[in-house]
Amino acid sequence: MLLADVRTAAPGDAAAISRLLAAAIREDYNSLLGEMRVSRLVSDHCSLPRIRAEIAIPGGAPAWLGWLVAADADGAVVGAVSGGVPVTSEGEVYALCTTPSRRRQGIGSALLAAADERMRAHGAAVQRITLPAERAPALPFFTHHGFTALGPVRLGRTL
Repeated sequence: MLLADVRTAAPGDAAAISRLLAAAIREDYNSLLGEMRVSRLVSDHCSLPRIRAEIAIPGGAPAWLGWLVAADADGAVVGAVSGGVPVTSEGEVYALCTTPSRRRQGIGSALLAAADERMRAHGAAVQRITLPAERAPALPFFTHHGFTALGPVRLGRTL
């Protein structure tokens, strides 16, 4: 894998995050949820103005710890994660995606580890994520990282 670094997202990363997140959602969920539900997910979660605004929010507010990106050696964004600590001691992964063609190269694991570190620094003892569907393609990834089912689409683990 040619992962150059995981870093805090900069304003110039917003378009790459938006495109990457939309591509990952379409790739993973089109056949599972159908085109209409996927279009809604993309509309709700991949809006460029929304991501630009989220990047502009000063870091350190526990409910929103911001976006992190993984960039390859050429500087291209190949993964992104966002999260926060919305409830005392409970970290929440809001989004985690990698370029579909770069999966299984450690990018998602590196992003999750960086998010873990930020959440722990803000007092999180557990971490949660809500997946878009019960049979989400990312389920094996999260299970591998110690997440267990808390409900049909909700996973959690101790940090």
